[in-house]
Amino acid sequence: MHLPATSGFARTIAAQLRAHGYQAFLVGGCVRDLLMGKEPKDYDISTDAPPSQAIAVFPEAQLVGAHFGVVLVNGVEIATFRSDQAYVDGRHPESVTFETDPRQDVLRRDFTINALMLDPLETEPRVIDFTGGVADLENKLVRAIGDPVQRFEEDHLRLLRAVRFAARFGFAIDPATLAAMQSLSSKIHRIAPERIRDELVRILTEGGARYGFELLDESGLLQEILPEVAAMKGVEQPPEYHPEGDVWIHTMMMLGQMRAPSPALAMGILLHDVGKPPTFRIAERIRFDGHVEAGERIARSMLNRLRFSNEDCEQIITLIGNHMRFMDVPKMRESTLKRFLRLPRFDEHLELHRLDCLSSNGNLDTYQYMFDRYRSAPPEELRPASLLTGHDLIAAGYRPGPQFSKMLTTVEDAQLEHRIVSKEGALELVRHTFGDPDA
Repeated sequence: MHLPATSGFARTIAAQLRAHGYQAFLVGGCVRDLLMGKEPKDYDISTDAPPSQAIAVFPEAQLVGAHFGVVLVNGVEIATFRSDQAYVDGRHPESVTFETDPRQDVLRRDFTINALMLDPLETEPRVIDFTGGVADLENKLVRAIGDPVQRFEEDHLRLLRAVRFAARFGFAIDPATLAAMQSLSSKIHRIAPERIRDELVRILTEGGARYGFELLDESGLLQEILPEVAAMKGVEQPPEYHPEGDVWIHTMMMLGQMRAPSPALAMGILLHDVGKPPTFRIAERIRFDGHVEAGERIARSMLNRLRFSNEDCEQIITLIGNHMRFMDVPKMRESTLKRFLRLPRFDEHLELHRLDCLSSNGNLDTYQYMFDRYRSAPPEELRPASLLTGHDLIAAGYRPGPQFSKMLTTVEDAQLEHRIVSKEGALELVRHTFGDPDA
């Protein structure tokens, strides 16, 4: 196996630990990624050196997890072999025991593909596999180490991590592991909302989002953490607009076509039709009256529950609130269209609309028109310098009040539509529309 240049510092650390008489191996995700031909984002080292000795070897080290025997050396995490004692909160062991046997260290980990060790100092780097992780990588399988029920009882966040790894790599989940997830799915409520949010975002943005959400559904986790999304299943849509099927199918198709989305865009895509289930009705055809407004309310409640940042929350709500406006583009006034184009992060609105179309009627005419307008419009075309201000209105004799906003909006409309180009023209428009100040 060829180790990439990025592993150089980690190998140096391993060599220094060995020189002091300690074992030292690369461990976990970096080994998994190397065996899959991927460049690791970071490197972790597992050793039998106690934390105090690791700090003695590396005086510059930071003690970042004394309880768990973890020190940090210039971004490389060094962890002492350990076994975990009882888990009392469904997340962390009550205590740990430092070990000298590397096998004991890997048996406490979550999944076999994350429990591989590698000796980086041999001429041909040697993989150490105590749990069958190499075979599971070859078979594209996420499998819990040992008894899956015990693994998930120890740390309930592993329920979501199993989905994330399977989705990211396109792996299946081992049947016994999946069965344990189904039986314990309600345990996820013991996990902090912020941790659930982070795992969901990673499922949505690391690749394989559609498969990830199908696994969330199959495992029972979707109903537990996102019942509003689970409610999309079986909600039929008018076939003349949505030949692809119900709201769930439509949303899954959109997730399946995302291209490296931001967290806000991914959540906006997931939730853009979350208001359809409660607004479903049948009149002359299937209708979802007010589903955008309902979707904004439901999404805000969900996002608050999952502790999304205010910035992300506002962008997601804005994506939901504007996704149907593309239908009105052909009849929009030029000023309305330009205001639409200047929404913050309008590229994300465009992408949501593109996926919406591709996952329903397939007509991209409006998308292409708006894409071309957005790409070609200079900033000064969408946000021209104001021709008139409130001070100008006061100087012209108008009294400040609620009408000022209407006056300035009327002037900006005309400016965006190129009907006026000067301050004088703006004042004349105000007088013509609202009357003279002394009238």
